Amino acid sequence: MQQKNITGFEKEYETKDHPNIKGVQIIDGKNNFQISWLNQQGYCEYQIYLEYMKGIETPATPEMTHGSDIHNQLETIFKKDATPSTFEEAVEVSKSEASMSRECFVISPKYGIRGYIDEIWMTPEEIVIIDDKPGRTPYFSTMNQVRAYCLAFKDMTNDERPIKAALRERGTSNLFWIEIFTEDVEKQIKFTIDRMHGLLEGSRPFVPTKNPNKCRSCRYKRYCEHYKHE
Repeated sequence: MQQKNITGFEKEYETKDHPNIKGVQIIDGKNNFQISWLNQQGYCEYQIYLEYMKGIETPATPEMTHGSDIHNQLETIFKKDATPSTFEEAVEVSKSEASMSRECFVISPKYGIRGYIDEIWMTPEEIVIIDDKPGRTPYFSTMNQVRAYCLAFKDMTNDERPIKAALRERGTSNLFWIEIFTEDVEKQIKFTIDRMHGLLEGSRPFVPTKNPNKCRSCRYKRYCEHYKHE
């Protein structure tokens, strides 16, 4: 399998930062948020309000730092043997010869999402989009994140090959969850993305988690009006 280091795109978008929401860009007149926020949204929507609407900053947790270190190590190793390519070239070549890429950027102005895919396998038969996570549990939030990567890739390419979403145990080759990106799955993730846009536009309220275990381990709890101190 060829290794393709995707360094850019043939198509460029004019972007500007949202005036009030940190991390949101305006592309083609529509709010565009990072796909990784869907993981956070599934954990607790109010975290998104505190971090990006209120602008509250907290130190990275040891788990976050460890995850970033592993990502960087794998990316460095990958680039040593990878061939530079544009996104469009890599997709086209994969129709006749299998290839893989890491940290593949995808963007969809239509759905208002963007993000980096940890790893993508493109073969003449199928596309497999992989997101690395700690542990081996496929949470609804992490499944939604990788589903949104699939949606963005499909929107960018109009590729007719089957697309699969997968979660992999970080630092291993263990794909502990995999799913075909069907029309029903596509409808479900579009619904979730629409809700996210409603939150950012102010037409829907941010709903805090009701799970006390999440609250106790939350790095925003000291700033959260919903946190019940024990």
